[in-house]
Amino acid sequence: MEEIAYIPSPSRGVIHLGPIPLRGYAFCIIIGVFVAVWLGNRRWIARGGRSGTVADIAVWAVPFGLVGGRLYHVITDYELYFSEGRDWVDAFKVWQGGLGIWGAIALGAVGAWIGCRRRGIPLPAYADAIAPGIAFAQAIGRWGNWFNQELYGRETHVPWALHITSSEGGRVPGYYHPTFLYESLWCVGVGFLVIWADRRFKLGHGRAFALYVAAYCVGRGWIEYMRVDDAHHILGLRLNDWTALIVFLLAVLYMVLSAKKRPGREAVVEPGASDGETEAGASDGDAGAGEPTDTVKADDTDDTGEAGGAVGAEEAPETESAKVEAEADEEAKGEAGDGAGDAAEADAGGGAKDEAGAAAKKS
Repeated sequence: MEEIAYIPSPSRGVIHLGPIPLRGYAFCIIIGVFVAVWLGNRRWIARGGRSGTVADIAVWAVPFGLVGGRLYHVITDYELYFSEGRDWVDAFKVWQGGLGIWGAIALGAVGAWIGCRRRGIPLPAYADAIAPGIAFAQAIGRWGNWFNQELYGRETHVPWALHITSSEGGRVPGYYHPTFLYESLWCVGVGFLVIWADRRFKLGHGRAFALYVAAYCVGRGWIEYMRVDDAHHILGLRLNDWTALIVFLLAVLYMVLSAKKRPGREAVVEPGASDGETEAGASDGDAGAGEPTDTVKADDTDDTGEAGGAVGAEEAPETESAKVEAEADEEAKGEAGDGAGDAAEADAGGGAKDEAGAAAKKS
């Protein structure tokens, strides 16, 4: 049956620029990392942190995350690299695909912890800032699976079916559920959910990150159930379904306990960040205040004869007039004092004469 509408797969996942291979899978991961760091930096600054701190810690977190993601994949799918007829060197070929998000987050958190410890920053606050960015990075990174024609679901005839054309690695060409697309869209929704919930409920102390983990696990559970690639099964469920279930329960438990023990949000996420901004503002203010002074000096230098003489000529009359006014005030005060004294003497003399006259009459 020929499908009328479907999602085509790329004819190849790599192009060569001379001897340099440019792989779509790698580009998707790199773009995702940049988006996560960019958004995380904006959220970190909004919480009171310094610009650039997220990138500095990402220098530790990203390499650890890549190693952790690859280790998880190799350990859980060891038969692809260490069984008979397989080449164990392929375990190092990350560009061929195979990064487990569980290992990437776990070991990436270790790298982030090291970076946070070096900067004196609480890891939960950092995790809250980068949580939605990680979700968006996953959404972008999933398109790397499209370039590699991997991680698709069961056969289907829906209009958005993914057309697999490669027969390498046991693939069977046909039309399948694009589970990579489902997970990509789900991660976009998780990212916006975390942003909304963080603004609405002021999530702190790692609860925004825990919400991201829990929400992602819900989607990963049903999407994983649709996939048809080889995987280990336990009690009829794929290993990643069990992992998603356990991690979901741990994330919800953390959110509940954290909300009771540490309600609200951290008041300070990066010690000294506000002081640094204050000092920078003061420096800018000093620089701005200095500019007019320099301008005045320049004007004085240009007009040495005229400006200086004019200022001196204006100040001299003002000084003389001030002295004249002061002397006039003193004279007025003196005259007023003399008048008051004469009046007092006159009153005293008149009173004495009246008393003398009264005494004479009585005599």
